[in-house]
Amino acid sequence: MVDGSSHWVVAPLFYVQLPTMAASSNSPNQSDDLAVIIQALQEDRRWLLHQLDEERWSPFRLDLASLERELGQLLEFCETQGECS
Repeated sequence: MVDGSSHWVVAPLFYVQLPTMAASSNSPNQSDDLAVIIQALQEDRRWLLHQLDEERWSPFRLDLASLERELGQLLEFCETQGECS
């Protein structure tokens, strides 16, 4: 869904509002936009871990745990590259 100033990305379990990204890769706001996206992913990962700890979605537990691990690896990679805060 698009509301003019931001985009909604809909995934099966997550609804994340992303800022509108600037077209130019030299935009001063690009790093701020990236930080917002990374923060949203970190919050989603924490939420997913909580849901797994509560033993929700038992039939999908292994797949969701794998997704959580991969998301954690991605976020860790971003942090080591200095791309996120």
